[in-house]
Amino acid sequence: MFLTISTTGSPERPATDLGFLLHKHPGKAQAFSTSHGTAHVFYPEAAAERCTAALLLEVDPVALVRRGQGKGRGGAPDAALAQYVNDRPYAASSLLAVALSGVFRSALGGKCAARPELPEQARPLRVEIPALPARGGPELVHRLFDPLGWDLVRAEPVPLDERFPEWGDSRYVRLVLEGELKLADALRQLYVLLPVLDDAKHYWIAPDEVDKLLRAGDGWLAAHPENGLISSRYLARHKRLTQDALERLELVRLAEADGSEVEELDNAVDENRDTEERPVPLAVHRRDAILAALRAAGAARVLDLGCGQGQLVQALLGDPAYTEIVGMDVSVRALNLAAKRLRLERMGERQSTRVRLLQGSLAYTDKRLAGYDAAVLSEVIEHLDPERLPALEYAVFGSARPRTVLVTTPNVEYNVRWESLPAGHARHGDHRFEWTRAEFRAWAGEVARRHGYAVEFVPVGDDDPEVGPPTQMAVFTTADHPDHSDHPKPSDHPDRTGHTPKEGEAA
Repeated sequence: MFLTISTTGSPERPATDLGFLLHKHPGKAQAFSTSHGTAHVFYPEAAAERCTAALLLEVDPVALVRRGQGKGRGGAPDAALAQYVNDRPYAASSLLAVALSGVFRSALGGKCAARPELPEQARPLRVEIPALPARGGPELVHRLFDPLGWDLVRAEPVPLDERFPEWGDSRYVRLVLEGELKLADALRQLYVLLPVLDDAKHYWIAPDEVDKLLRAGDGWLAAHPENGLISSRYLARHKRLTQDALERLELVRLAEADGSEVEELDNAVDENRDTEERPVPLAVHRRDAILAALRAAGAARVLDLGCGQGQLVQALLGDPAYTEIVGMDVSVRALNLAAKRLRLERMGERQSTRVRLLQGSLAYTDKRLAGYDAAVLSEVIEHLDPERLPALEYAVFGSARPRTVLVTTPNVEYNVRWESLPAGHARHGDHRFEWTRAEFRAWAGEVARRHGYAVEFVPVGDDDPEVGPPTQMAVFTTADHPDHSDHPKPSDHPDRTGHTPKEGEAA
């Protein structure tokens, strides 16, 4: 396969800066060994006015066969069937995408040690692939690339045989993209969309492919109107992995819509922008309200139940008043991300004694959670089926029984204020319900009555006079730790099947 990337420039901003971005000298022709052949990088032209870099992937079909190419789910089966006589090795977009990421790894990551300012500069780019398999034809090419900011997207069908036009077109197109983009953005788009157009992968699909997809799709995939099709094809139509990818993309989209945190992106602050023009994200309002309530309660030992990626745990660690902090989540993946966020492996001994991350479910009673000053359930309850709430209620208020419990949940009445949220839709695809203020108060009041707590309600975010705040918080408090026998047991709350869970048993 063959791909060229061209750019134009001037004496002040020479086009040969492309060599710095790609980490490949324009004056040299270089060859790189891959597991499926050889990738060649060279420059057909290199001048201040115009520079073109070419990537030629010379595929070794014997190597493909010997590596078991195409066998099993996720491979290109026709390569295995045809063995050595096959056109697929020379047109497999998945092979080109892998070569692209290997040969131009630094460029794809937006890194340039010699000229660190270059990756952040958009520049005029022209990308051309003379023969690209496109299962879906030119129409699909436009559906995939038009929303990504290219000024020109051209997909010319390649005829099966020019001598016999009546035979029609092949499934290949000649692709040309033109526009002013950052080089890293363009390469990431190609890395994802080339195998998507081909609708085939040359290697087995494992769970880590979801992480690769989200890394390469950062900044564009979550909002792409075809992200469902892209995810499905990129992951070789693996349903479980596709569902995982779409759920995580939806988290990103909604986080961007309401200003919530996504990994470390919320920490980037534009100091040149007037703060009055930059609204405070709802996630910050929510965290500030939780921290204020914990300080008012005088809590020192705190549980973050459903801690997710550890944003609140990180904030608590910054205050020495909190002597013990426990984050618990049912998702091992979320806990791994939290550990990375907190840098647990590099944390000093003194700090590390203050924090623990636990895997566990709030559908179970858990003796590890007993005896703490406070517990926080931030945006947790709405992710449970309503019939599971009694189990959570007993696990937290009846068994663990901290002095203070903070529960936040979306206020569904406020959803009409989100311009990006379609009418009738929940804020997140995994929400099993979203309550009105009256519904939340009724639930919280019954929980407090059954377990001997007092409860107050605190608005989080701008309190709209008509629909209330975007998030509602209940603050449960009790003065002591009475014997658990005085409070309802799980037998008071049989589940949907009529089964009564026992302590330590899943509800």
